[in-house]
Amino acid sequence: MDSDALRITVLGSATPYPRAGNACSGYLIEGGGARVWVDAGSGSLGELQRYTGLGELDAVWISHLHADHCADLLTAFYGLLYADIRLDAPLPLYGPPGIADRLAGFLTNGPLRSPVEKAFAVQELHDGHEARVGGLRLLGRAVEHGGMPAFALRAEDGEGRRIAYSGDSEPCAALTELARGCELFLCEADGEGPGHHSAEQAGRTAADAGVGHLVVTHVGPGIEPEAAVDRAARWFGGDVEYAAPGRVFAVTRRSRTPGRTTPSPASSR
Repeated sequence: MDSDALRITVLGSATPYPRAGNACSGYLIEGGGARVWVDAGSGSLGELQRYTGLGELDAVWISHLHADHCADLLTAFYGLLYADIRLDAPLPLYGPPGIADRLAGFLTNGPLRSPVEKAFAVQELHDGHEARVGGLRLLGRAVEHGGMPAFALRAEDGEGRRIAYSGDSEPCAALTELARGCELFLCEADGEGPGHHSAEQAGRTAADAGVGHLVVTHVGPGIEPEAAVDRAARWFGGDVEYAAPGRVFAVTRRSRTPGRTTPSPASSR
């Protein structure tokens, strides 16, 4: 694996609950000297530690507040404050509006609000939100997830290499714009319906955005991953793969032609 690559490691891609060997949604993006935990679904904290320690993260980014995307923030809170981690400053946490109070509601045990901000430096996302984490630029766009505040992410390094992640979203213009021309696009395929993409819709969004490489994730329980890949490929002419737990997808150089790239997928196990 090219150590200079912009890469994303799949910690888990199961929905709506973790399965044996597959945690719920969680990913580790590395590039520009930074490590960002993207979504913290059930079981993903344990998998994260195969690759980096909780105390070695530079930030956490949460797409929305459904439990299969954020539940492990609760145990991360305890890990950061009460375990073997020396926390020199709260860990930056980017998430939807209300994320700090939502966490406190679960963690509070008594009349006083739980001190979420001792563990996390919370910044609420908004449409068009931008943040710099090390050498990474993180751009968030509000997407359609059944009325719940939800955000898709584009991570870009100093070389201009880009990875886009849909979070949970039905097809929408904001997601297509965010992913446009990205070398790698991680798109959910939970099933056609309000707030989600089907595999076919994932392929169409990837084609409309002119991405180089599509990875389907968050594949619903009603379809096998291999079938989801095949269905997405009917609509997208580039490479299509499945976000199997433990897979690493890397972008080694920036595309010169929109829709073409040189990602180097590899297994980390």
